[in-house]
Amino acid sequence: MSEESIKNVVLVHGGFVDGSGWQGVYDLLNAEGFSVKVVQNPTVSLADDVAATRMSIAGCEGSVVLVGHSYGGVVVTEAGTDEKVAALVYIAGFVPDTGESVNTLIADPPPGAPVPPILPPQDGFLFLDREKFAASFAADVPPGQAAFMADSQVPWGVDALQGAVTKPAWRDLPSWYLLTTEDRMIPPAAQQAMSTRAGSSVTEVAASHSVYVSQPQAVASLIKEAAAGTRG
Repeated sequence: MSEESIKNVVLVHGGFVDGSGWQGVYDLLNAEGFSVKVVQNPTVSLADDVAATRMSIAGCEGSVVLVGHSYGGVVVTEAGTDEKVAALVYIAGFVPDTGESVNTLIADPPPGAPVPPILPPQDGFLFLDREKFAASFAADVPPGQAAFMADSQVPWGVDALQGAVTKPAWRDLPSWYLLTTEDRMIPPAAQQAMSTRAGSSVTEVAASHSVYVSQPQAVASLIKEAAAGTRG
């Protein structure tokens, strides 16, 4: 990396999972000299997740590439207004505009889109049907690893899905988007529409929603592209 290139990367996970899924991406970026932080979102409310993300940003020296997967895209859209953030990267992520939330973005799915196997809320939290988790969330992840992901799900708070963005950072920052063409959680057509609206630089990859686990090299490559294409 040149002296001007951004060296800090903050990775933000989405719903149903925790930050450990980023390890493959983390290892690849670390090996190339990046300083990488992984946020552990509570995924109870958007406000709490934004606060957790901003704590990680605050711990970085210099400019940051902020990366969000899935619901993490909502988090980075809101947290990305931090003055240290120089670029946004969405990994099969939601890209909300002002006043939008996960709930509003999934309210009108494209015709024929697969329906994620989300179970009815339990005490204000959501889970995916364990038996359908692999097919919907992690179809290209090794079966044993997908089973572990299904059995280690993090409860996703209904309040987090309702959290609306107040000022979308992508309106002021350059953004990159990794579009997963085999996604059965966020339809590729919806990913295309959101990334186009945000003016993101889009890269397509034949992958499931868990591309950050199954194809860490593709994810790391796009993050490096964002770091090289943005001056801190």
